[in-house]
Amino acid sequence: QVQLVESGGGLVQAGGSLRLSCAASGIIFSDNAMGWYRQAPGKQRELVAAITTGSSTNYADSVKGRFTISRDNAKNTVYLQMNSLKPEDTAIYYCNDLRGGYYFGSWGQGTQVTVSS
Repeated sequence: QVQLVESGGGLVQAGGSLRLSCAASGIIFSDNAMGWYRQAPGKQRELVAAITTGSSTNYADSVKGRFTISRDNAKNTVYLQMNSLKPEDTAIYYCNDLRGGYYFGSWGQGTQVTVSS
């Protein structure tokens, strides 16, 4: 069974930074592309950053240049470095496969990020 545990969220002022972590178990982590998603109140969950098994990355336009996704296969962990945070980045952040959880079959609890203006 796949388990995803996100951490690192918190309350930060606009312009600040946070680093999120997601520890995965129950999968061969190095064989899987990973993504960070977020869901703001009243909005659909969206993919904001993706990283392939070869560490190629891709970003939503809304976070490009501010967020950086990375992975450590030895630790089965994917990271999201978030800089220059904006109030509109406020959301619960989740990690998962790139098919919105279709392959892994479950979601973690997420980590709340709140950016104050």
